[in-house]
Parts: sequence; C-alpha cells; structure tokens
Amino acid sequence: MIKTNFRSTQEMKRRIAESRDRLFRVALVWCGDRMLADDLTQETMMLGIVNGHQLRDKNRLMPWLYSIMRNNWFRHMRRIKPQIELDEKLPCENGDPFCACQGTEMIDRVRRAVAALPEEQRQVISLVDLEELSYCEVAQILDVPIGTVMSRLNRARKNLLAKLDKPAATPGVSRNVVQLVE
Repeated sequence: MIKTNFRSTQEMKRRIAESRDRLFRVALVWCGDRMLADDLTQETMMLGIVNGHQLRDKNRLMPWLYSIMRNNWFRHMRRIKPQIELDEKLPCENGDPFCACQGTEMIDRVRRAVAALPEEQRQVISLVDLEELSYCEVAQILDVPIGTVMSRLNRARKNLLAKLDKPAATPGVSRNVVQLVE
C-alpha cells in the first residue's frame, strides 16, 4: 500500500476535488480557453490523485498541484501552438444596461491585456494576484529563483497598467455612442 501524508486516500481525493475551481481559474488565465483550461484542470487533478504518494507535505497541496498543472501546460505547448480567445461576458450585478456595457467593456479590456502578456508574466501574475500565493511558493511552482518571480511580476503589472491606461478603441465606432441621461 502507498503511504500518503493524508489520513486516507479519500481525504486527499476530497481536497483535490475541492481545489478544482482554483486550478481552473489559473488554467484559464494561462491558456485563455475554457475547454483547454478544463482539460488542464482535469489532467492535473487526475495526476494529483494517481501520484499523491509523491506529495511530501500535505500543507503544500496547492503549490504541488500548480506544479503539476505547469508541467501539463508545458506538454501542451510543446504539442501545439495555443490560440487565445477570451470572449466570456460577465453580467452586471444591478441589471442596468449602461453598467452592463461598461462592465463588459472593462472585463474585455483586462482579459485582452492579460492575454497579451508574455506567458511567463501571465503565469506569475495569475499565481500571485489571482491565487494569492507567496513569492516563494510561486518560485517553487515555476522552478525559478524568487528574484525572477519578483521581476516578472513587476514587469507584468507595469505592462498591464500601460495597456489599461491607453483609451479603449473600437474600430469604426464612435466613443460617444452611449449617452447617460439622468
């Protein structure tokens, strides 16, 4: 029987299953495709369950799973060139059409800006800012020095700010199409 750091294999499976949303969120940022993110998440969870005996510290489950996902992502990248297309829309909370339009536009701008970042910057910013992992954990997950994590994160944040500071331009559409009347 394979010994794990968990009280039971069932406990490990439960914890891995509970991590699905977090894994999916990061996978989506990395690849920009919902179906591919779902595939990466499922593959990561399956490998986590199968190789659970390799986890040395049960408190480091998430960094360990992110490392598995990173390896899956690299395998995928070697097989094919990814196509990034982020077009999912989130509805406005209060149902106001003007708010919905502004919210959707901002979400699209942020997603395009994140998708335009180099892969290394997307990975670091998603793990630090989205998943709130420490620099040390991200360095271990990505197998890079902590200084590299900090510099990539700094560049990623600067690149995002630069991209988001530019006015959003929609070709062939006037910026004053919608007028708010109160």
